[in-house]
Amino acid sequence: MKNSRRKFLGISLGLGLGSMVKANPWRELAQVEKSDNPLKILILGGTSFLGPHQIAYALERGHEISTFTRGRTVPKIHPEVFSKVESLIGDRENDLEALKNRQWDVVIDNSGRRTKWTEDTAQLLQDQVKYYMYTSSLSVFYPFTGDDFTEERPLVTEIPSDASEQEKATYEYGVMKATSELATLEAFGPERSIIVRPTLIVGPGDRTDRFPYWVARLEKGGDVIIPGGRDEVVQYIDVRDLAEWMIRLLEDEAAGIYNGSGPASPMTTNAFVHGVHACFSSPVNYVQIDDRDFLLENGITGLQPWVVQLPQFAGMSKSDNSKAIASGLTFRPLAETVQDTAAWWYSDAVPPERRENILTNERALSTREEEIIEKWKNR
Repeated sequence: MKNSRRKFLGISLGLGLGSMVKANPWRELAQVEKSDNPLKILILGGTSFLGPHQIAYALERGHEISTFTRGRTVPKIHPEVFSKVESLIGDRENDLEALKNRQWDVVIDNSGRRTKWTEDTAQLLQDQVKYYMYTSSLSVFYPFTGDDFTEERPLVTEIPSDASEQEKATYEYGVMKATSELATLEAFGPERSIIVRPTLIVGPGDRTDRFPYWVARLEKGGDVIIPGGRDEVVQYIDVRDLAEWMIRLLEDEAAGIYNGSGPASPMTTNAFVHGVHACFSSPVNYVQIDDRDFLLENGITGLQPWVVQLPQFAGMSKSDNSKAIASGLTFRPLAETVQDTAAWWYSDAVPPERRENILTNERALSTREEEIIEKWKNR
Protein backbone atom coordinates (compact mmCIF):
# COMPACT_ATOMS: atom_id res chain seq x y z
CA MET A 1 0.00 0.00 0.00
CA LYS A 2 2.83 2.37 0.87
CA ASN A 3 4.59 1.88 -2.47
CA SER A 4 1.29 2.22 -4.34
CA ARG A 5 0.58 5.49 -2.59
CA ARG A 6 4.00 6.82 -3.48
CA LYS A 7 3.62 5.72 -7.07
CA PHE A 8 0.28 7.51 -7.20
CA LEU A 9 1.87 10.61 -5.66
CA GLY A 10 4.57 10.65 -8.31
CA ILE A 11 2.06 10.32 -11.13
CA SER A 12 -0.30 12.92 -9.69
CA LEU A 13 2.49 15.41 -9.12
CA GLY A 14 3.77 14.86 -12.61
CA LEU A 15 0.39 15.06 -14.29
CA GLY A 16 -1.64 17.30 -12.01
CA LEU A 17 -0.46 20.54 -13.54
CA GLY A 18 -2.77 20.47 -16.50
CA SER A 19 -1.64 21.22 -20.02
CA MET A 20 1.75 22.50 -18.85
CA VAL A 21 2.92 18.94 -18.19
CA LYS A 22 3.47 16.30 -20.83
CA ALA A 23 3.32 12.53 -20.40
CA ASN A 24 6.79 12.17 -18.89
CA PRO A 25 6.98 11.74 -15.08
CA TRP A 26 8.28 15.27 -14.58
CA ARG A 27 7.73 18.56 -16.28
CA GLU A 28 9.15 18.85 -19.79
CA LEU A 29 10.33 21.79 -21.83
CA ALA A 30 7.49 23.92 -23.12
CA GLN A 31 7.49 26.03 -26.30
CA VAL A 32 11.24 26.56 -26.52
CA GLU A 33 12.11 28.99 -29.30
CA LYS A 34 14.85 28.16 -31.77
CA SER A 35 18.09 30.06 -31.33
CA ASP A 36 19.16 32.61 -33.92
CA ASN A 37 22.69 31.31 -33.42
CA PRO A 38 22.78 27.49 -33.88
CA LEU A 39 25.95 26.03 -32.43
CA LYS A 40 27.99 22.87 -32.52
CA ILE A 41 28.47 22.11 -28.82
CA LEU A 42 30.87 19.62 -27.26
CA ILE A 43 30.03 18.55 -23.71
CA LEU A 44 32.72 16.87 -21.63
CA GLY A 45 30.55 14.58 -19.53
CA GLY A 46 26.85 15.15 -20.03
CA THR A 47 25.15 11.90 -19.06
CA SER A 48 24.41 12.21 -15.34
CA PHE A 49 22.62 15.28 -13.87
CA LEU A 50 23.32 18.72 -15.33
CA GLY A 51 24.32 17.45 -18.77
CA PRO A 52 21.04 15.79 -19.83
CA HIS A 53 19.12 18.97 -19.01
CA GLN A 54 21.61 21.04 -21.01
CA ILE A 55 21.34 18.63 -23.94
CA ALA A 56 17.53 18.53 -23.95
CA TYR A 57 17.30 22.32 -23.96
CA ALA A 58 20.11 22.79 -26.49
CA LEU A 59 18.51 20.39 -28.95
CA GLU A 60 15.19 22.21 -28.64
CA ARG A 61 17.06 25.44 -29.38
CA GLY A 62 18.42 23.90 -32.59
CA HIS A 63 22.00 23.16 -31.58
CA GLU A 64 24.10 20.09 -32.46
CA ILE A 65 25.57 18.14 -29.55
CA SER A 66 28.58 15.87 -29.13
CA THR A 67 29.43 14.32 -25.76
CA PHE A 68 32.77 12.95 -24.58
CA THR A 69 32.51 10.31 -21.86
CA ARG A 70 33.93 6.95 -20.84
CA GLY A 71 30.70 5.37 -22.06
CA ARG A 72 29.89 3.82 -18.69
CA THR A 73 26.86 5.83 -17.57
CA VAL A 74 23.42 5.00 -18.95
CA PRO A 75 21.45 8.28 -18.93
CA LYS A 76 18.31 8.17 -16.80
CA ILE A 77 17.36 11.81 -17.33
CA HIS A 78 15.97 12.62 -20.77
CA PRO A 79 17.22 9.28 -22.14
CA GLU A 80 15.17 9.83 -25.29
CA VAL A 81 17.39 12.70 -26.48
CA PHE A 82 20.65 10.77 -26.61
CA SER A 83 19.77 9.15 -29.93
CA LYS A 84 20.20 12.66 -31.36
CA VAL A 85 23.64 13.14 -29.80
CA GLU A 86 27.06 12.19 -31.16
CA SER A 87 28.73 10.05 -28.48
CA LEU A 88 32.53 10.20 -28.36
CA ILE A 89 34.28 7.70 -26.10
CA GLY A 90 37.57 8.22 -24.29
CA ASP A 91 39.06 9.02 -20.91
CA ARG A 92 40.09 12.44 -19.65
CA GLU A 93 42.93 10.86 -17.72
CA ASN A 94 44.76 9.27 -20.64
CA ASP A 95 42.72 9.03 -23.87
CA LEU A 96 41.66 12.21 -25.69
CA GLU A 97 42.06 10.78 -29.20
CA ALA A 98 38.37 11.23 -30.07
CA LEU A 99 38.71 15.00 -29.53
CA LYS A 100 41.61 15.50 -31.90
CA ASN A 101 41.24 17.07 -35.36
CA ARG A 102 37.63 18.12 -34.77
CA GLN A 103 35.93 21.52 -34.71
CA TRP A 104 33.14 22.79 -32.47
CA ASP A 105 31.87 26.27 -31.70
CA VAL A 106 31.93 25.84 -27.93
CA VAL A 107 32.79 23.28 -25.27
CA ILE A 108 31.13 22.77 -21.87
CA ASP A 109 33.43 21.16 -19.31
CA ASN A 110 31.06 19.49 -16.84
CA SER A 111 33.36 16.66 -15.79
CA GLY A 112 36.45 18.58 -14.73
CA ARG A 113 37.15 16.74 -11.49
CA ARG A 114 40.94 17.14 -11.71
CA THR A 115 42.92 20.22 -12.64
CA LYS A 116 45.01 18.13 -15.04
CA TRP A 117 41.89 17.13 -16.95
CA THR A 118 40.96 20.76 -17.56
CA GLU A 119 44.54 21.70 -18.45
CA ASP A 120 44.76 18.88 -21.00
CA THR A 121 41.39 19.47 -22.72
CA ALA A 122 41.69 23.26 -22.70
CA GLN A 123 45.13 23.10 -24.28
CA LEU A 124 44.04 20.48 -26.80
CA LEU A 125 40.90 22.36 -27.85
CA GLN A 126 42.47 25.81 -27.85
CA ASP A 127 42.32 26.11 -31.64
CA GLN A 128 39.34 23.80 -32.20
CA VAL A 129 36.59 25.72 -30.36
CA LYS A 130 35.82 29.39 -29.93
CA TYR A 131 34.65 29.38 -26.30
CA TYR A 132 35.42 27.16 -23.33
CA MET A 133 32.74 27.02 -20.60
CA TYR A 134 33.95 25.57 -17.30
CA THR A 135 31.41 24.39 -14.73
CA SER A 136 33.04 25.42 -11.47
CA SER A 137 31.59 25.83 -7.97
CA LEU A 138 31.13 28.42 -5.26
CA SER A 139 33.50 26.20 -3.27
CA VAL A 140 36.34 28.20 -4.88
CA PHE A 141 35.64 30.70 -2.08
CA TYR A 142 36.03 28.29 0.85
CA PRO A 143 36.36 29.23 3.67
CA PHE A 144 33.21 31.33 3.38
CA THR A 145 34.17 34.12 5.75
CA GLY A 146 32.95 37.70 5.43
CA ASP A 147 30.10 39.06 3.33
CA ASP A 148 31.64 39.91 -0.05
CA PHE A 149 30.89 37.04 -2.42
CA THR A 150 30.92 38.72 -5.82
CA GLU A 151 32.72 37.19 -8.78
CA GLU A 152 35.75 39.36 -7.96
CA ARG A 153 36.38 37.71 -4.59
CA PRO A 154 39.91 36.18 -4.58
CA LEU A 155 40.07 32.45 -5.23
CA VAL A 156 41.57 30.02 -2.72
CA THR A 157 44.17 28.15 -4.76
CA GLU A 158 46.21 26.45 -2.03
CA ILE A 159 45.47 24.34 1.02
CA PRO A 160 46.98 26.03 4.11
CA SER A 161 49.96 24.15 5.49
CA ASP A 162 48.47 24.19 9.00
CA ALA A 163 45.08 22.77 7.93
CA SER A 164 43.95 19.63 9.74
CA GLU A 165 43.27 16.43 7.80
CA GLN A 166 39.53 17.12 7.97
CA GLU A 167 40.03 20.70 6.79
CA LYS A 168 42.24 19.53 3.93
CA ALA A 169 39.43 17.32 2.64
CA THR A 170 37.08 20.31 2.63
CA TYR A 171 39.65 22.53 0.90
CA GLU A 172 40.55 20.02 -1.82
CA TYR A 173 37.42 20.34 -3.95
CA GLY A 174 37.39 24.13 -3.94
CA VAL A 175 41.10 24.38 -4.69
CA MET A 176 40.70 21.92 -7.58
CA LYS A 177 37.87 24.00 -9.04
CA ALA A 178 39.81 27.24 -8.55
CA THR A 179 42.95 25.94 -10.25
CA SER A 180 40.82 24.49 -13.06
CA GLU A 181 39.32 27.94 -13.61
CA LEU A 182 42.84 29.30 -13.93
CA ALA A 183 43.72 26.55 -16.41
CA THR A 184 40.71 27.57 -18.53
CA LEU A 185 41.75 31.22 -18.47
CA GLU A 186 45.35 30.32 -19.25
CA ALA A 187 44.35 28.46 -22.42
CA PHE A 188 41.47 30.60 -23.69
CA GLY A 189 41.99 33.99 -22.06
CA PRO A 190 39.21 36.02 -20.42
CA GLU A 191 37.72 36.95 -23.80
CA ARG A 192 37.01 33.29 -24.73
CA SER A 193 36.31 31.77 -21.30
CA ILE A 194 32.92 31.39 -19.62
CA ILE A 195 33.11 30.23 -16.00
CA VAL A 196 29.96 29.40 -14.04
CA ARG A 197 30.05 28.81 -10.28
CA PRO A 198 26.83 27.06 -9.23
CA THR A 199 25.59 26.80 -5.69
CA LEU A 200 23.76 23.63 -4.53
CA ILE A 201 22.09 22.20 -7.66
CA VAL A 202 18.68 20.60 -7.10
CA GLY A 203 15.84 19.13 -9.15
CA PRO A 204 14.99 16.02 -11.21
CA GLY A 205 17.98 13.72 -11.54
CA ASP A 206 19.76 14.85 -8.36
CA ARG A 207 22.57 12.37 -7.68
CA THR A 208 22.69 13.29 -3.98
CA ASP A 209 20.00 12.93 -1.32
CA ARG A 210 20.42 16.47 0.00
CA PHE A 211 17.36 18.10 -1.55
CA PRO A 212 15.30 14.88 -1.96
CA TYR A 213 15.67 14.43 1.82
CA TRP A 214 13.49 17.46 2.42
CA VAL A 215 10.95 16.29 -0.16
CA ALA A 216 10.70 12.84 1.44
CA ARG A 217 10.82 14.12 5.03
CA LEU A 218 8.15 16.78 4.65
CA GLU A 219 5.90 14.48 2.64
CA LYS A 220 6.04 12.11 5.64
CA GLY A 221 5.18 14.86 8.13
CA GLY A 222 5.28 14.67 11.94
CA ASP A 223 7.77 16.47 14.17
CA VAL A 224 10.37 18.07 11.90
CA ILE A 225 13.52 19.87 13.01
CA ILE A 226 14.25 23.24 11.42
CA PRO A 227 17.94 23.83 12.20
CA GLY A 228 19.40 27.26 12.82
CA GLY A 229 18.00 30.70 13.47
CA ARG A 230 14.97 32.17 11.73
CA ASP A 231 17.09 34.76 9.91
CA GLU A 232 19.63 32.35 8.40
CA VAL A 233 19.53 32.23 4.60
CA VAL A 234 19.87 29.41 2.08
CA GLN A 235 20.78 29.26 -1.60
CA TYR A 236 20.11 26.63 -4.26
CA ILE A 237 19.41 26.52 -7.99
CA ASP A 238 17.10 24.31 -10.02
CA VAL A 239 19.20 22.27 -12.44
CA ARG A 240 16.98 23.29 -15.36
CA ASP A 241 17.33 27.01 -14.63
CA LEU A 242 21.10 26.53 -14.52
CA ALA A 243 21.28 24.35 -17.63
CA GLU A 244 19.12 26.59 -19.81
CA TRP A 245 20.92 29.76 -18.73
CA MET A 246 24.32 28.21 -19.48
CA ILE A 247 23.21 27.39 -23.03
CA ARG A 248 21.97 30.96 -23.49
CA LEU A 249 25.32 32.31 -22.25
CA LEU A 250 27.00 30.33 -25.02
CA GLU A 251 24.55 31.64 -27.61
CA ASP A 252 25.25 35.19 -26.45
CA GLU A 253 29.04 34.62 -26.43
CA ALA A 254 28.91 36.09 -22.93
CA ALA A 255 32.51 35.59 -21.85
CA GLY A 256 33.06 36.14 -18.14
CA ILE A 257 32.72 34.66 -14.67
CA TYR A 258 29.30 34.18 -13.06
CA ASN A 259 27.96 33.04 -9.70
CA GLY A 260 25.17 30.59 -10.61
CA SER A 261 23.07 30.83 -7.48
CA GLY A 262 19.45 31.28 -6.59
CA PRO A 263 16.79 32.00 -5.59
CA ALA A 264 16.04 35.42 -7.04
CA SER A 265 15.98 37.09 -3.61
CA PRO A 266 17.21 36.11 -0.14
CA MET A 267 15.35 33.12 1.37
CA THR A 268 15.51 32.02 4.99
CA THR A 269 15.77 28.40 6.06
CA ASN A 270 12.25 28.60 7.49
CA ALA A 271 10.84 29.99 4.25
CA PHE A 272 12.55 27.17 2.35
CA VAL A 273 11.15 24.44 4.62
CA HIS A 274 7.65 25.93 4.58
CA GLY A 275 7.88 26.30 0.80
CA VAL A 276 8.77 22.63 0.34
CA HIS A 277 6.00 21.49 2.67
CA ALA A 278 3.40 23.65 0.90
CA CYS A 279 3.39 21.01 -1.86
CA PHE A 280 2.15 18.31 0.53
CA SER A 281 -0.85 17.82 2.80
CA SER A 282 0.93 15.95 5.60
CA PRO A 283 0.47 17.36 9.13
CA VAL A 284 3.73 18.81 10.42
CA ASN A 285 4.90 20.17 13.76
CA TYR A 286 8.06 22.24 13.34
CA VAL A 287 10.73 22.25 16.04
CA GLN A 288 13.13 25.17 15.67
CA ILE A 289 16.57 24.39 17.09
CA ASP A 290 18.58 27.60 17.00
CA ASP A 291 21.36 26.75 19.47
CA ARG A 292 24.55 26.21 17.45
CA ASP A 293 26.32 24.34 20.25
CA PHE A 294 23.37 21.98 20.66
CA LEU A 295 23.29 21.34 16.91
CA LEU A 296 27.01 20.55 16.85
CA GLU A 297 26.79 18.31 19.92
CA ASN A 298 24.09 16.29 18.19
CA GLY A 299 25.83 16.02 14.86
CA ILE A 300 23.57 18.40 12.93
CA THR A 301 26.02 20.38 10.81
CA GLY A 302 24.39 20.39 7.39
CA LEU A 303 20.89 19.73 6.10
CA GLN A 304 21.59 21.39 2.81
CA PRO A 305 20.83 23.94 1.59
CA TRP A 306 21.21 24.84 5.30
CA VAL A 307 24.65 24.61 6.93
CA VAL A 308 25.65 25.33 10.52
CA GLN A 309 26.85 28.90 10.93
CA LEU A 310 30.46 28.23 11.81
CA PRO A 311 32.76 31.04 10.59
CA GLN A 312 34.06 28.99 7.65
CA PHE A 313 30.52 28.26 6.43
CA ALA A 314 28.61 31.41 7.45
CA GLY A 315 28.88 33.02 4.00
CA MET A 316 28.14 29.88 1.99
CA SER A 317 24.62 31.06 1.13
CA LYS A 318 25.47 34.70 0.48
CA SER A 319 26.87 34.64 -3.04
CA ASP A 320 26.00 37.67 -5.16
CA ASN A 321 23.95 36.58 -8.20
CA SER A 322 23.21 40.05 -9.58
CA LYS A 323 25.61 39.64 -12.51
CA ALA A 324 24.03 36.29 -13.44
CA ILE A 325 20.52 37.74 -13.29
CA ALA A 326 21.60 40.67 -15.47
CA SER A 327 22.93 38.14 -17.99
CA GLY A 328 19.61 36.31 -18.22
CA LEU A 329 19.45 33.82 -15.33
CA THR A 330 15.82 33.22 -14.34
CA PHE A 331 14.25 31.11 -11.60
CA ARG A 332 11.19 28.88 -11.52
CA PRO A 333 9.13 28.80 -8.29
CA LEU A 334 10.28 26.53 -5.46
CA ALA A 335 6.90 24.76 -5.68
CA GLU A 336 7.64 23.74 -9.26
CA THR A 337 11.07 22.41 -8.29
CA VAL A 338 9.55 20.40 -5.43
CA GLN A 339 6.69 19.00 -7.49
CA ASP A 340 8.96 17.94 -10.34
CA THR A 341 11.60 16.52 -8.01
CA ALA A 342 8.92 14.50 -6.23
CA ALA A 343 7.52 13.22 -9.53
CA TRP A 344 11.01 12.12 -10.55
CA TRP A 345 11.79 10.73 -7.07
CA TYR A 346 8.78 8.39 -7.16
CA SER A 347 9.34 7.36 -10.79
CA ASP A 348 11.21 4.36 -12.16
CA ALA A 349 14.27 6.57 -12.67
CA VAL A 350 15.07 6.22 -8.94
CA PRO A 351 15.88 2.77 -7.49
CA PRO A 352 13.35 1.70 -4.81
CA GLU A 353 16.14 1.02 -2.29
CA ARG A 354 17.32 4.63 -2.57
CA ARG A 355 13.83 5.88 -1.78
CA GLU A 356 13.53 3.51 1.17
CA ASN A 357 16.95 4.37 2.59
CA ILE A 358 16.73 8.15 2.49
CA LEU A 359 14.84 8.35 5.79
CA THR A 360 15.96 5.07 7.36
CA ASN A 361 19.71 4.77 6.88
CA GLU A 362 21.82 5.22 9.99
CA ARG A 363 23.21 8.57 8.82
CA ALA A 364 19.79 10.12 8.16
CA LEU A 365 18.69 12.74 10.67
CA SER A 366 15.19 11.27 10.68
CA THR A 367 16.46 8.14 12.44
CA ARG A 368 17.61 10.30 15.39
CA GLU A 369 15.11 13.12 15.11
CA GLU A 370 12.72 11.97 17.84
CA GLU A 371 15.57 11.49 20.32
CA ILE A 372 17.13 14.88 19.48
CA ILE A 373 13.80 16.69 19.81
CA GLU A 374 13.25 15.11 23.22
CA LYS A 375 16.71 16.26 24.33
CA TRP A 376 15.96 19.76 23.02
CA LYS A 377 12.72 19.97 24.98
CA ASN A 378 14.37 18.73 28.17
CA ARG A 379 17.61 20.74 27.92
